[in-house]
Amino acid sequence: MRAAMRQLLHDLLRSLLGSARDLAPIVLVVGFFQIAVVRAPLPDLGGILAGAVLVLVGLTLFVRGLEMGLFPIGEAMAYGFAKKGSVAWLLLFSFALGFGTTIAEPALTAIADEAAKVAAQDGAIVASDAARASYAYGLRLTVALSVGAAVVIGVVRILKGWPIHWFIMTGYLLVVIMTTLAPVEIIGIAYDSGGVTTSTVTVPLVTALGVGLAQSIRGRNPLLDGFGLIAFASLTPIVFVLGYGMVLG
Repeated sequence: MRAAMRQLLHDLLRSLLGSARDLAPIVLVVGFFQIAVVRAPLPDLGGILAGAVLVLVGLTLFVRGLEMGLFPIGEAMAYGFAKKGSVAWLLLFSFALGFGTTIAEPALTAIADEAAKVAAQDGAIVASDAARASYAYGLRLTVALSVGAAVVIGVVRILKGWPIHWFIMTGYLLVVIMTTLAPVEIIGIAYDSGGVTTSTVTVPLVTALGVGLAQSIRGRNPLLDGFGLIAFASLTPIVFVLGYGMVLG
């Protein structure tokens, strides 16, 4: 028990030092421009320092949690479905994983609420709480469905061993075509939606699923076949949100 606690503390300290190293360039850049360019004292320096410490601790615990929990869960689930040999259950789980992690994504909730607010101010929707809530929920649902579909496509690609570049080239060609047809008001939101989906919970779970699945299938290379699911999760929301705007428009 004591040995396990010592190992845990050692791993946390290692993660803390790694997080401090990762945050150091940001601190240096902000500090340099604040001193050399802005040349003004920071407001509430104590609060800023306290916030920086909380960010450091939070990032450390988050990274350690990924290593201890989310990555092993994703890989274990992939191994389990591969051993059962049920493609239908694997695809259903893949869709549910992509949909569930995305619909709960805080970054997506924030951008959907902001998009609804701006759409109401611009006159694209009625300026009421109900209309804004409906618009934001529709946007979140569209993106979550797109990520669920993306993970399913990515899993099928791994199972079949198909090269990823054909999917990516076809997808972005579709994006270019749809961009010329979609309402201009939705284009920026669509492109941003592809970025907010690849965040805190979605990325580690989906990546672990792809790598674990590739490791459990004979003839698949985890490095070549296991990665790439996140590329689908970034691409398909653009297509779906552009389509969402075309339907509403």
